[in-house]
Amino acid sequence: MKFLLGIVFATIITYSIKAQQPVTYYPPYFADSSIRLEKIKAALPLIDKIYTEYAQQNHFPSIAYGIVVDGKLIHTNYVGFINIEKKINSDKQSAYRIASMTKSFTAMAILKLRDEGKLQLDDVASKYIPELKNQFYTTKDAPPITIRHLLTHMAGFPEDNPWGDRQLARTDNELMQLLNKKLSFSNNAGVAYEYSNLGFTLLGYIIKKITGLSYENYVTINILKPLGMNHTYWEYNNVPENNLAHGYRWLNNNFIEQPLLHDGAFGAMGGMITTIEDFSKYVIFHLSAWPPSNNKETGPVKRSSIREMHHAWNFNTLNSEFKYATGRATPLASAYGYGLRWSIDGEGRVSIGHTGGLPGFGSNWSILPDYGIGVILFANATYASTAYINTQLLDTLITVAQLQPRQLKPSSILEERKQQLFTLLPSWNNAKATNIFADNFFLDYFIDSLQKEASTIFNKAGKIVQVKNIIPENNLRGSFIIECTNNNIKVSFTLTPENPALIQEYHIKLIKK
Repeated sequence: MKFLLGIVFATIITYSIKAQQPVTYYPPYFADSSIRLEKIKAALPLIDKIYTEYAQQNHFPSIAYGIVVDGKLIHTNYVGFINIEKKINSDKQSAYRIASMTKSFTAMAILKLRDEGKLQLDDVASKYIPELKNQFYTTKDAPPITIRHLLTHMAGFPEDNPWGDRQLARTDNELMQLLNKKLSFSNNAGVAYEYSNLGFTLLGYIIKKITGLSYENYVTINILKPLGMNHTYWEYNNVPENNLAHGYRWLNNNFIEQPLLHDGAFGAMGGMITTIEDFSKYVIFHLSAWPPSNNKETGPVKRSSIREMHHAWNFNTLNSEFKYATGRATPLASAYGYGLRWSIDGEGRVSIGHTGGLPGFGSNWSILPDYGIGVILFANATYASTAYINTQLLDTLITVAQLQPRQLKPSSILEERKQQLFTLLPSWNNAKATNIFADNFFLDYFIDSLQKEASTIFNKAGKIVQVKNIIPENNLRGSFIIECTNNNIKVSFTLTPENPALIQEYHIKLIKK
C-alpha cells in the first residue's frame, strides 16, 4: 500500500511542479440535500403549533409567516384577523406594514448606487445634503458624517424609536427644516452604535438627490420589480381594502385600532407594506448570495454586495445569558451590518435579518446562511415581539429536522496536499525534497522533532485502519483523521497564498476514541 501511495504521491508532485496550473476550488454543499427537505416538512406541524400559540399568548390579532428553504418558500400560514371590525382573515394577499425591515432595502439601494459609481460609502453626507454642514457636533474635533456612518448607525444621532416611529408622514420640506434648525447629537460620528431612524431617512434623501427619483420610486423600479415583488406598497391607500392589515394595540383586555401612517420623507426608515410571498422573494435573494459561487448574476445588485450588507460592521451587544427554548445556554453577540442585524451564538451559528416595529405592527425576518433556511413573521400588534420567536423557531427547526450546516467541499489543492503530507508520516523521510512546503516551514519545524513527535503518536495510536476525508475550514486550511486500532490521529495544516499553495503550518495530535 505504501508503495502504491508513493507512486501516486510522486505523480502528483511531478504534475503540480511542472504544470503550475491554477487550482480548482469548490463551494460548500449540503451533504444531506436529498432528505433534508423531507425532514423539514415533517417538522412544520410543530412550527405551526408554536407560532399559533405564541400569537394567542401575546394577543396578536393576526400573524402571517413563511419558511424559506434552499431558495424556495416551502410553507406559509395565516392566522387571525387583519381587520377585526370587518372580520377579514389574514391570507396570502394580506399586506402588513413591516416598519424597520424596510431599512435593508435602503441599504441595498445605496450599494447599488455605489456599484454604479454614483457615490462612495465614505463620502461625507453633506456632499448630497448641504443642510448637514455646520451642525453643532458634541466636540470641535468631530469628523463629518459619512454615508457609511448612516448605514451602520454610527452618525452620532440619539436612539430615536419613540420619536422616529411617529415621523413617517413628514414631508421633505419638514425634514430640511429639521436639519436647518440644527440637530442634537448624543455622540460624535464613528464613536458608538446608536439606532437611528433619522439616519436611514437621510439615506433615502441621498438616493433621491442622486437619482432624481423619489426614494420609493427608485426602490420599486430597481429592486422590487426585478425581484417580482408586485404586491409591495408604500402608501396604505394604494393597498386593496380587503388586503390591508390594520394595526392594533392590546390595552385593558381589548384591541384598540391604531391610526395608519401615510408615507412620507421618513419612508426609507420604515414605510414598506408587503405580503409574505412578496417578501420571501427578497429573503431568497439574500440567501442566494451564499455561498460565493461562479453562478451568473441575476439580482438587482451583485451577490458580493449582499454579502457586504451581511458583514458585522458595527458591534453593539453581547448577551452572555441567552438561552434557546430547549434551555440550552449560549452567549449571543450581535452587530449591525448595512441595514441588517448580524448575530452569532456560542455554537458558531450566524444569523442575519431585521425586526420591524411601529404603532400597530411588529415583524421580523431571519436567515441562517450556513443552513440555507429563513423565517418571516408579520403581526398587526404594536411592537409585536417577533424576533425572539423567530430565533427560537429556527433553532427548533434545526433540532427537530436534525439539520447540519453546509459542508465545504475540499479544494483540489487541499486534497492534493493532504495526500502528499500523509505519505510522509510518520517518518518525514526526504520531506525537504518534495517541494510541497513553504520556505518558512523548516525554519519553524525541525525534522528530528517532527519525526519524534509523529512516531510517538503513531506508536500510541496502533495500526492504521483508514484515512478519513479531509475536513476543510476553507480552501486553504483543513484537517483529517487517521483512524487507528487504539486511538485516532488528527492532522491539521494551512497553505500559503502562493500558486501552487504550499504547506506553511502543520499540527498533529492523538485523539481518544
